Amino acid sequence: MTDRKPCKVCNFTRQKSYGLVVPSLDELKIKGCEFLGLSPSDQVTVVLEDDGTIVEDQAYFLCLPLNTKFMLLHEKESWSPVRRLDGGTAWMARESVLLEADVVDTSSAVAPWWDLAQQLKQDLASIILMSEAELQTLVDAPCSELASALGFQEKKAEDLQETLQRVLDRREEERQSKELLQLYLKAVEKEDRQQEEPSQPSQGGAGDVDMPDGVEVDSASGFMPRTLMVLKGKTSPETRLSTHDLQMVVTRGVEAMEQVLGWDRTRTSALLQACETELTRRLQQVQAVQSIRSNTQLNSSQQEGKETPAQDSN
Repeated sequence: MTDRKPCKVCNFTRQKSYGLVVPSLDELKIKGCEFLGLSPSDQVTVVLEDDGTIVEDQAYFLCLPLNTKFMLLHEKESWSPVRRLDGGTAWMARESVLLEADVVDTSSAVAPWWDLAQQLKQDLASIILMSEAELQTLVDAPCSELASALGFQEKKAEDLQETLQRVLDRREEERQSKELLQLYLKAVEKEDRQQEEPSQPSQGGAGDVDMPDGVEVDSASGFMPRTLMVLKGKTSPETRLSTHDLQMVVTRGVEAMEQVLGWDRTRTSALLQACETELTRRLQQVQAVQSIRSNTQLNSSQQEGKETPAQDSN
């Protein structure tokens, strides 16, 4: 019988850590998933917690020292080093305490917004180079912790988050304007085709939007990662979603979106109502533009009809 090996296992944030005694690498994956709240059937990658080395070989696993600490990575999770905040040698004593007590110091784990905050601390102008996902991460960061990371007063950090939210809103307005223009051009092109080929039946409506090619989609929910982040945002997420995303949310319905967002019925219903109202508003804008174009073409045709007899009489 294979000797059982004492070891430790944690998740990628290092916020959960457990001691195990297992005889094999496969057993480590099974028990590790159980303790970390993952399904035993989930595909996980085992790495060394201290340097991220991937452990796939049973023989290598058995050669590792007792009480080696492993990290289980699920799907898109990735290993990152522990961030030391003390700056000197004080972290060495703290690391010793952590290993003995097997308790994880959450402040030593790398927060997803930490590096972004350091960029802003060095140069606030770096905002213009950040992606929308990065900006949303900073907006959703705890205000007090963000203030501490930036060396700001909490009120100043709150003002910064409001500024970042305005940047996000402006980018979304630009995207919506571009999307409305694309919808308008698509409707114009469709009308022109119908005039040239009146015998062919029309397909789809003026408000149809195609899914962009090459866009990463979350397999579990069917939404893009940024869409999920926006949906769970703090204020008026419906105004920062594309028309296609709004259509998806409204089509899914309350029950499906409850599972996607993990919210209760009341909160989910309120979001869907807001999305439906916003979608209706945008489609009305497209219809208004089409109506203006049709009236312009009609007036132009009538004007040409009035001018033709006068030219003939001369």
